[in-house]
Formats: sequence, C-alpha cells, structure tokens
Amino acid sequence: MQTRLDFRMLVGYAAAGSAFVLAGALMFQAIGYAPCHLCLLQRWPHLAAALIGLAILAFRLPGWTALLGMVAALTTSGLGFYHSGVERKIFAGPVDCTSGAVNTTLSAADLMKQINDAPLVRCDEIPWDIFGITMANLNAVGSLVLAGIWFWAFLKSRRSAA
Repeated sequence: MQTRLDFRMLVGYAAAGSAFVLAGALMFQAIGYAPCHLCLLQRWPHLAAALIGLAILAFRLPGWTALLGMVAALTTSGLGFYHSGVERKIFAGPVDCTSGAVNTTLSAADLMKQINDAPLVRCDEIPWDIFGITMANLNAVGSLVLAGIWFWAFLKSRRSAA
C-alpha cells in the first residue's frame, strides 16, 4: 500500500521537523549545554518555520506560502554552516562570542569591563559532538533537508493546482 504525500502532509512534516529541532535544542539546554549566540540565532528561523507550517495548516494558506518555510529553513541552515566554520576555526565568528586578539589600546578598567561583559558561552568552542559531528553541523544539514521538504510541498501544491 502506497501512501501519497500531499501538500498538507509535507508541510506538516517540515514544520514538525523544525519543532523537533527546537525541542531538542531546549532539551540539551535543560541538561546543561548552554547555547552560544549563534546557537540562539539558529533557533529563530526554526520557530518561524514551525509557525508558518501551523498557519498554513490552520488557515489553509496557498501553496506558495511553503516557500516562506523554505526560506526560514535555508536561513537556519546557512547559520548552521557559518557556525560550523566558526567552530572549526575556518573563519572568525562574531566578536561578541569568539576569542579575538587583545586590544592593547584599552585601559585596564575598560579591559576588565569587556571581560566581565563577555558571554560565558563561546561560539568557537564545541561543547558536544558525536563522531566529530557537532550540533551546528547537524542543524546545517538537517535544515537543508527540511528546506527540501518545504520546496517539495510547494511543488506538490503547483501540481495539484494544475
């Protein structure tokens, strides 16, 4: 017996995927893995994608709105790839969450203030990995898959409208 994937089912899978990623991130946070600045940024597009999916399903929005979910998934995927590069020291991350050169023009008081104001969780350190795969790596690739599901949903809506 073959199950036919329709527009609404694909939207549901994609939105549930983003909701699952968010829940996973919150569970990791609950067990002691505090998120860095880039980790937090990657959560917002997942929230947007989950809400877009919910709105599409609840209000029977047109098929092109799946492209909004795709953009949200591509955004978090891009942030995940960027964060992966920062973790691997391939390129510099944001100055507010990575180590950088010491500014020798600062006074001792200004340097101490900068140290005290710095976030506790750094974006260029890997707090957790499995077989060398980090959470940012998983988000980058997983969100790319979710973007593909959103696009598939969009294509399904175009075929059923024709």
